[in-house]
Amino acid sequence: MFIDRARITVKSGKGGDGCIAFRHEKYIDRGGPSGGNGGRGGSIFFKATNSQFTLMNYRFTRKVVAKDGGKGMAKKMYGHGAEDIILEVPVGTIIKDAATQNVLCDLSNDGQMFMVCKGGRGGKGNACFSSSRNRAPRIAENGAPGEEKNLILELKLLADVGLVGLPSVGKSTILSIISKAKPEIADYPFTTLSPQLGVTYLRDGSSFVVADLPGLIEGASKGKGLGLTFLRHIERCRVLVHVLDMEREEPLKDYEIIQSELKSYGAHLMERPMLIVCNKVEDEETKEKAMQVKEALKGIHPVHFISAILHEGINEMLLKIRDMLKDAPSYPLFEEKEEVKIIDATQKEPFKITHPEAHHYVISGDEIEKTYLMINLSTDEGVLRLLKILRDLKVEQKLQEMGAEDGDSVTLLDFEFTYFS
Repeated sequence: MFIDRARITVKSGKGGDGCIAFRHEKYIDRGGPSGGNGGRGGSIFFKATNSQFTLMNYRFTRKVVAKDGGKGMAKKMYGHGAEDIILEVPVGTIIKDAATQNVLCDLSNDGQMFMVCKGGRGGKGNACFSSSRNRAPRIAENGAPGEEKNLILELKLLADVGLVGLPSVGKSTILSIISKAKPEIADYPFTTLSPQLGVTYLRDGSSFVVADLPGLIEGASKGKGLGLTFLRHIERCRVLVHVLDMEREEPLKDYEIIQSELKSYGAHLMERPMLIVCNKVEDEETKEKAMQVKEALKGIHPVHFISAILHEGINEMLLKIRDMLKDAPSYPLFEEKEEVKIIDATQKEPFKITHPEAHHYVISGDEIEKTYLMINLSTDEGVLRLLKILRDLKVEQKLQEMGAEDGDSVTLLDFEFTYFS
């Protein structure tokens, strides 16, 4: 089954906690602190591979979680680092942030890797806090939390040429003739329900990849018919081949419908070289219609006549496509914005305090919450360290300004203490 879109949640591992330990060995008096650091949490990578062709593996996979790092141990032994997780996806996969819709990466080359979630670093053991003033510290850090992201995976096929047109105009027949691809061919609309790829080889040794994309209908850019299922795969194509059926009553009107949908979709589709192929030119009536199309599009697009069923005009069409590809540029799937670093002279507050109810205050903020999560509160020294940090950040002063009274409760995540001035 061809699956070209999937949603997945990924979470990297938390770093291992640092250890509080002291060296106790015979004949070694006052061995000192020997708590080791925690290990790194597992990171999550995506890797592009040519061995997969759909996102089928992620159809039922809702969440991928990496392991946490090992805890530090006595004798200054580090905790083990967790193994990274490498998720393989087909070449041509786009990874987006589900919340912002921002493109995180475009995996367009075989073997290309991207780290989407970095594992948390391990916390420091008490051996790292030893100093001339404090030779027996009972302080250690917890490991840094991992990252969690909701992602959208989109597969956009890697093809040089895209065959576009209304249903049943002969695109699948053309692909079956010019390559070894075996698309389904029948005399009813939407025979092709998923994109088909084929490689065309010419006598001069050149080759290119052609995609037979599901038929468009009016309103496809708004999701009608196969709609966006088709259109997302055209974004990588450098040359478009618009196939018109000369047995239909008004091929020029069909041309206008498809052009309108391509224009509505955007993605620079109207800027790409386009070859108009008049198919089923097999008698005087169809030839006359083809001549009318050629005259109407003179100076706009090159027009070529073929009969796919009779194999007429196919080689000439391939040579024209080859020549168009020589000068056709590549179009980026998303605009890469140059990163500009702005130095903000006004320092952002590391925390904020809210007053949701009487005699209760809540401290929040990314910086202060991250600091809190990395403090080991299992010892009195750890609790005192947290209170010192809150004092240095002038949390007490802020509470006074907000009118806090003795005995009021103050909460920081799951840590609660009573305020006294």
